[in-house]
Amino acid sequence: PDADLDAEALLAASDDDEIRLWNAGPTTVEAARAWCSNRGDWSDGGHVSWLIKDTPGAVLGSISIFQINHKALSGQAGYWVARSARGHGVASSALSAASRFAFSGLGLARVELYHAVANVASCRTADRAGFALEGTHRQSYRYGDGLLHDEHSHARLGSD
Repeated sequence: PDADLDAEALLAASDDDEIRLWNAGPTTVEAARAWCSNRGDWSDGGHVSWLIKDTPGAVLGSISIFQINHKALSGQAGYWVARSARGHGVASSALSAASRFAFSGLGLARVELYHAVANVASCRTADRAGFALEGTHRQSYRYGDGLLHDEHSHARLGSD
């Protein structure tokens, strides 16, 4: 039952032009169930993922550390926040918490993140969560609009 509620809430939150542009998500209930199931299965060691919820259980967003490389002690962070939760520090708080878990719980030394240069809110989130801007990658990722966008890369070290 919780998984079905999560899938429905995820689908509702994903029905947002901003989320569809920067973070392709599920567009059907079945795809949302699969998304929740995949994110909830950490058994392969390649990612850790959480839905961000408020006290009554409403889905506010999602945060993941993925592409975990245990040999290099690194991973990549990704996140999105529902329209109703934007501007309240949800993303930066979740990113900080997930990073602490990556360092202390997984033993990683470095967490990176990439976002489109045009996604200014994501840049502010990275900065607030202690991720240093490391550079700009030209036309490095095709986002939901089908265009190649320049991206900023940020990173946070366990020693920061």
